[in-house]
Amino acid sequence: MKDVQLLDCTLRDGGYVNDWEFGNNTLVSVFERLVDSKVDVIEVGFLDDRRPFDINKSIGPNTKSLKKVWGCLNKRPPMIVGMIDYGTCKIENLEPADQSFLDGIRVIFKKQKMNEAMAFCKKVKELGYIVYSQLVSITSYNDDELLELIKLANDVKPYAVSIVDTYGLLQPAFLLHYAEVLDKNLESGIKLGYHAHNNFQMGYANAQVFLSMQTNRGLLIDGTLYGMGKSAGNAPLELLAMTMNDIYGKQYNIAPMLEAIEESILPIYRKTPWGYQKFFYLVAKNKCHPSYLSYFQKKGNLSQTDLDALLGKIEPEDKKLLYDADLAEALYQDFVKEKFNTEKEIGEIYTALKDKKVLLLGPGKNIVLQSEKISEFIKENEPTIISVNYIPDGYGVDYVFLTKASRYNEATIKLHEGKAKVIATSDLTPKNNDFAFVVDKNRLIKNNTIYPDNSFLMILRLLSQAGISEIHCAGFDGYSPEESNYAQPSMEYDFVKGDATVLNRQIQSLLNTEFKDLNIDFITYSEYTNIDDINSGSF
Repeated sequence: MKDVQLLDCTLRDGGYVNDWEFGNNTLVSVFERLVDSKVDVIEVGFLDDRRPFDINKSIGPNTKSLKKVWGCLNKRPPMIVGMIDYGTCKIENLEPADQSFLDGIRVIFKKQKMNEAMAFCKKVKELGYIVYSQLVSITSYNDDELLELIKLANDVKPYAVSIVDTYGLLQPAFLLHYAEVLDKNLESGIKLGYHAHNNFQMGYANAQVFLSMQTNRGLLIDGTLYGMGKSAGNAPLELLAMTMNDIYGKQYNIAPMLEAIEESILPIYRKTPWGYQKFFYLVAKNKCHPSYLSYFQKKGNLSQTDLDALLGKIEPEDKKLLYDADLAEALYQDFVKEKFNTEKEIGEIYTALKDKKVLLLGPGKNIVLQSEKISEFIKENEPTIISVNYIPDGYGVDYVFLTKASRYNEATIKLHEGKAKVIATSDLTPKNNDFAFVVDKNRLIKNNTIYPDNSFLMILRLLSQAGISEIHCAGFDGYSPEESNYAQPSMEYDFVKGDATVLNRQIQSLLNTEFKDLNIDFITYSEYTNIDDINSGSF
């Protein structure tokens, strides 16, 4: 039967989820469950001399710190290892292996540091440790670079060399290519490992592909309980154990894994879930560092389509997986300049609305309770009607101003049924090219306010910038901490209720400062016109 081994790295890779703060009881409990499961290797955490010792964390400055957490236990698996991200733990922080709680140390490194890192691996081995060389971001290697690494590994002779799919980019064919190059050229006594991530939901599937490869070399596969791990998570340990029992004759005890998941891992998952997510799909799709997407998302004015397109513009190739903030900002500025022509859009909005009375319809309950007032105003003035983030029944809406993807979705049928044209913020993407105007969202928000993307304030800014000075409003009731705030209860945001009073006062204040030059007329009742609150200075 093929020599395959299972390594659990829950307490190390899983620590990215909770900053390695499992709690001392959980650290020991998970360890004991894993011992009972009979996995071949348990990785108990990181060695990082930038981090102080904490009995509740699976990360510490030296090997002695790990001994303080688990050294009192009298049952052990065949092998216990820790991990060092090369450059974060000096060799002096490692006591000799015969004095250590650890049997082995896994060293992770990027290809730019392969020479120094492999020299470090050699020093670790000289201290008596079983050494693993972990090839971070394997997809950054070409074949020549991989052969260069293999020469270094054949000199050091680590226990294993592992393929690390850091960003979850690998498809089975590419995984097998890397594995075959390593298998063909590594010395026969070195095991071959694989560490998956789940950005493309391929972690478990790729693990099966890796285990099935035809080789006489020992294979080592990484997993974590319930897939707990960095970004989209890892291949689930319990699934790997099942497969290896069924196909490769292993005898892992899965019941203790399930107990560990129930008592220790699920409570963490409920607070901070991991797994397949759109965020990690996008970065994997574009083969780039997650920090690029985080940076672009914080801009606040890009749609999902824009984000995908912008990530695809990152170049040169060697910058994709090495985050460069200056490059990110330059790409963003070029993209915005090319995509948005807000001055033109605002000019066209002015042309569409000039010489007309403008009536804004909000989603407050008074859109229904005081409908007679609204209908009378419409009959007498024949205004251009702009509804905000929804289309109310009973009114001939000319435009709908949309600022949220969820509100766009809710308006889908009415947009098909009616004549309303869409004025959208730039973070929305049209369906069937149905946007009349698109305005850069950053032109309409102020980040120093509570709920800077308040749609009422945004439409006032848009109309002000378009030169529309007379604005009539209905259905902008303000917010109540207790009652429903919307004519359509499904639109309710419960989290706003806690800030209702502050939000009312903020809008009152802005109406009398930022928007003081506008002639704003409230046709229906609104908390925003409560002068006593404004004059009290309570905001």
